[in-house]
Parts: sequence; structure tokens; C-alpha cells
Amino acid sequence: MNNTGHLIGVKDMTKEQLVQLLTRAAYWAERPGEQANVLHGRFVANLFFEASTRTRFSFEVAQKRLGAHVLNFIPETSSAVKGETVYDTIKTLEAMGVEAAVIRTKKEGLLQELATSVDLQLINAGDGTNEHPTQCLLDLLTMKQQFGRLDGLTVAIIGDLRHSRVLGSHLHAMPKLGIKLLLSGPTSMMPQPAQIPNGVRIVGMDEAVQTADVVMMLRVQLERHTESLYISKEEYHQAHGLTLERAKSMKPGAVIMHPAPVNRGVEIHTDLVESGASLIQKQVTNGVAARMAVLETLLKGSELKWEPSLVTANY
Repeated sequence: MNNTGHLIGVKDMTKEQLVQLLTRAAYWAERPGEQANVLHGRFVANLFFEASTRTRFSFEVAQKRLGAHVLNFIPETSSAVKGETVYDTIKTLEAMGVEAAVIRTKKEGLLQELATSVDLQLINAGDGTNEHPTQCLLDLLTMKQQFGRLDGLTVAIIGDLRHSRVLGSHLHAMPKLGIKLLLSGPTSMMPQPAQIPNGVRIVGMDEAVQTADVVMMLRVQLERHTESLYISKEEYHQAHGLTLERAKSMKPGAVIMHPAPVNRGVEIHTDLVESGASLIQKQVTNGVAARMAVLETLLKGSELKWEPSLVTANY
């Protein structure tokens, strides 16, 4: 969330802005299914140029729970197939009275380019391997619900780190909130050293699993790899996945998370996906609350009345 009224990424957000959004997300999470009317008469468009299930539908559920009119853009049946640019599409929607656009794209930095030349509000639903800010928020909300705090937690993010836009947001958010972040994965899938903030450690798989309060697994994003993987799914699972044996070494009270979609039997054993330690489905549930908070904050702004007891909650 930046000063121009967009949610482009977490990188430029302050701790206070993160806490404000998390506070409002917690408000909505405590009211599952509640229908509000705070965005009555407002038009919001979802433009997904990449496949999505959880992000797309949770945004739509969030928009409809807030009372907004929702337009779902389908690239294959739009003027995009005739060569129209995303900029021209956005300007067209803007001219029709659409006030916000939720965008998922393969192109990193697209929303930054658009932000300086459009008047409607932009929300990043994932851009390339750059950032995925609302996934970051729902993950943090889930951790806060589980542990009652964020400051002082140890989180291990494991897997295909180089191609993960979820990691791209967490690298900026977690240190701001006092979380100790550990990274682990195949050497070929590690982020560039320049991308890793001070204090974030690269560790071996066993140390990551054994010392973390939250073990967050990431899938191998084959669609973003430019080279073939010379390893089978079974080999990857044994070398870098959360196997049943590795899971036994987790700390008492530690939990498993995953931004999904999950490749069962690759980065995580299928029996662990819905185990007692798993918060994966809780993350999906919290996706609606986190996106309600973002939409409401961007479109209502100063009209919001924050509950003091929630604003001062310990993060």
C-alpha cells in the first residue's frame, strides 16, 4: 500500500501499514460469512492473466461480501486477443467508472508501470516472481491467530525460493514484524544473494524443519523454470520435501503452511496436508478476510473507524 492508493507490494510498506491491514483482516476473520455493504455501488474488476483458483475466487468472495459490483475479465474473450495493451484495458475500465482493478500477471513490475498513469486503484494479485502481497498478509494473519503474536516467531520457508513471489513479499514483511526468517531449498532454486535482507539465514533442510515454529513449504514452479529439472518427483521429495520422517522432527506446537496449490508427494507428503499440524486450509479461509481488509482500506480510506483495542493488538 503506497501513498498513491495502490497495493503494489510489501517492500515499500511500513510496519504500521502492515499492522493496520492485519488488524482489519483479523476483524473480518472473526466475522465469517458476514455480509457488509461498505462498498455498495462500487465497481471492482478482476484481471487475471495467469491461472488462479484461491486468489481469484477469494478476491471475488471478498468483493461480494463487501457489497461491490464485480467484473471478471477473461483475457481469451477480450480485446487483449486483438492486441490491446493492459494499459488501454485499464483506461477503458476506468472510463466506465470502475474504481479498482485486481491484477495477476506474468510481467514483473507491470503494476508499478501502470500506477503512475491510471486513476483507479491497483491491487497486486501476484506479478511474475516479484511479489504477492495479499498472500503474505493472509499468511501473517494465520500465524498471528495460531501463536497470538508475530514478533519472535521463527519461520522457515522451504522449496523453490527463486521463483516464489510469495517469498518476495515475506522477505520484506517478516523482518519488519520481528520474525526470524530461515530459507532452505535446492541450491539451484535459491534467491540471488542481493535479494536476501540482513538477518535472513540460509540453512539446511533439517535445521529449518527442526527449529521453526512455522514450516512453510513451496511448490516447484515448473512453469517459471527455463531449464528442465534433472530429478524425479520422488527424488525431490526425499531430498527437499517435508516427508513423514522429517515432520516427526518438528518442534512441539510447530505448524505446517503452504500458499498452494500443493503438489502432494513432491514438496510435502500427502498425509501432512490435512494433518493436525497443518494450517493450509486455514490460510485459504483467511484469504477472504485479508482481501476484504485490503479492498476496504483502499476504497474507503479515511472513512474507516478502527477499533482501538484491535489497533493496539500485540504483533
